[in-house]
Amino acid sequence: MLDLNTQAPAIKAFDQNNIEHTLKEYKGRWVLLYFYPKDDTPGCTREACGLRDNYEKFQAKAVVIGVSADSVETHKKFAEKFHLPFTLLADPKKEIIRAYGAAGFTTKRVSYLIDPKGMIFKAYPKVDPSTHAEEIFKDLENLK
Repeated sequence: MLDLNTQAPAIKAFDQNNIEHTLKEYKGRWVLLYFYPKDDTPGCTREACGLRDNYEKFQAKAVVIGVSADSVETHKKFAEKFHLPFTLLADPKKEIIRAYGAAGFTTKRVSYLIDPKGMIFKAYPKVDPSTHAEEIFKDLENLK
């Protein structure tokens, strides 16, 4: 896991719509960067759908970005199947995954809350896919 109050590593990757994203474009906003093992698997689907179901609440507070080693095409199918309204970045070479300490036998289920200045504000090393969305939202609410 990355240390709190350190600069978040740069990101450059394509999303499910083949649009390139960088972390710099979100400067000035809170970002939830969440890593997950694989599209359309039970735990990953539960986590993504929890974020989807709370997306309206999140949208006012933070940008939601998911990252896995799956391809742009797989992300597109996953996002369409479950109507996911947020960005899913494809990292098949696992460069972002390694930079954020999420590499393992499979991608580790970890998340980071990145502040508007691009600093690691909070790390979530043990994510429960069923309750993660609510946990993040509570943390965002406490920032008032």
